[in-house]
Amino acid sequence: MLNHGTLTTAELKENAEKVKNAMVRTLKTIAILIGSNWLLWGSASNAQLIPVLGSQRAGTAMYQFLKIGVGGRAVGMGEAFVAVADDASALFWNPAGIVQSTRNRPEGELQTTHQNEAIFSHVNWPVEVQHEYFGYVRQLGMVNAIGVAVTQLHTDDFEETTEFQPTGSGRYVSFGDLAVGLTMARKMTDRFSVGFTLKYIDETLTELHARNLLIDFGTYYWTGFGSSRFAVAVVNFGTNIAPAGEMMLRNGHKLTHFQKFPPPTIFRIGFATEVIDNEYHKITTSVQLNHPNDNAENVNLGCEYWWHRLVALRGGYRVNMDEESFTFGAGLNLPIRLFELELDLSYSDFGLLGNSTRLTMNLMF
Repeated sequence: MLNHGTLTTAELKENAEKVKNAMVRTLKTIAILIGSNWLLWGSASNAQLIPVLGSQRAGTAMYQFLKIGVGGRAVGMGEAFVAVADDASALFWNPAGIVQSTRNRPEGELQTTHQNEAIFSHVNWPVEVQHEYFGYVRQLGMVNAIGVAVTQLHTDDFEETTEFQPTGSGRYVSFGDLAVGLTMARKMTDRFSVGFTLKYIDETLTELHARNLLIDFGTYYWTGFGSSRFAVAVVNFGTNIAPAGEMMLRNGHKLTHFQKFPPPTIFRIGFATEVIDNEYHKITTSVQLNHPNDNAENVNLGCEYWWHRLVALRGGYRVNMDEESFTFGAGLNLPIRLFELELDLSYSDFGLLGNSTRLTMNLMF
């Protein structure tokens, strides 16, 4: 906890002014980024005049399933969630957020409710792919929390096709992805928290496996101006990895060495605040800048409205994405005697690829 009694009035004013100036500069930067994205990529005519820098890196990273957003609440807000992350889905978005159980916090109050949570999420991904996620967060006193998460991407076995057998070879192969993560977070002060996640990844395609250890790191900072907060997270950081195993070529030769690829590392910085927060209504707005190592930078915008802390409506938009754009969602909070149950549903538009729906269940106890 911060001990403000050791600071003089002048020092407090000076620190507050520094924080205010930093926040103003950051907001200006975010506004410029959003405006630039809108001008450069908002219309079809301009999209061809100025290149989308970074898009040439698309398809250069492994473990793409780690980029699939978790939680109907977060996705319903356009995935602008790194500075909102205050539930069990923070295990995916920002590990520092698992000590921020603040959804029922009145405006201006920094004390959290410190409740344990479990999250179950199911996603119908395009082309009949299924994505499952389970996470559990346990609070350890007032300042520490730990969590564990399991992610699985899977599909039914499918028939192999080759250059000479494009309609199928008669041989069926399997594909699947698995990630298991352990998270630890701590509130360093009443306004600042940090978190780390260590993840084991296993990507399987027929006889080949790609296994690796990755790290997530996140920070969460309450500015002290109303309910505004900043958050920064770096996720999926690790060494390059090559698949292991062997493949038999048509000429009888075996392939045992494969090219290495990096994991899909993403740097996220976000800002969120409540424009209305009272007993009857709560409106949260959020903006987030993403810098992936395998694509161009993009910006996410999100909004969430709660009515009487029981029913939620959400919407979001993703700027500078080839297919993904609008997202919508809704939530229902059911206080039960022994726990709270929150059901969240979201819809994402993928343009030519169709759409995806997410159903998430959060248990808070």
